[in-house]
Amino acid sequence: MLNLKGEQVYLRALEPTDLDFLYKLENDTSVWEVSGTLKPYSKKVLQLYLDNAHRDIYDVKQLRLSISNHQDDCIGLIDLFDFDPKHRRAGVGIVIVKPGDRNKGAGAEALSLLCDYAFSTLDLHQLYANILEDNEASIHLFQKMGFEEVGIKKEWIRTSKGFKNEIMYQKINSNES
Repeated sequence: MLNLKGEQVYLRALEPTDLDFLYKLENDTSVWEVSGTLKPYSKKVLQLYLDNAHRDIYDVKQLRLSISNHQDDCIGLIDLFDFDPKHRRAGVGIVIVKPGDRNKGAGAEALSLLCDYAFSTLDLHQLYANILEDNEASIHLFQKMGFEEVGIKKEWIRTSKGFKNEIMYQKINSNES
């Protein structure tokens, strides 16, 4: 049986009460570089997103889950995107919002729970992540969780300081028979 609960965190669907959290995160310009965001989001637009967050991953090709601690505080988000059921793969993105909540195992546990869900429930063959070369924390996390570096996209992301390389990581489902 699938369990989306770990010792530190659990994964859950987004709720209407997550609007303020989502508003702060999506309008935090420090994460725009990795999210591809170019402009702020209004609460109205985010409310519409939350109103449709229940839609099936097979329909919208993505899934966003809250990473919540056992005090029921949302501390981050984890996403499956570019879901491709034919080729049985999806991209993974994760953010732990507050620096004080990072490097304590919550991200690793959330990623482990998501991988288990993707491989066992969605029957995916592989997951992938694209990480900027200077994002040492994410590189460490994904390598620790068994993702392997498979390539580099040269000068892939344009920033205010020039272009950055993006490293591609994959994790193949090792439990397939």
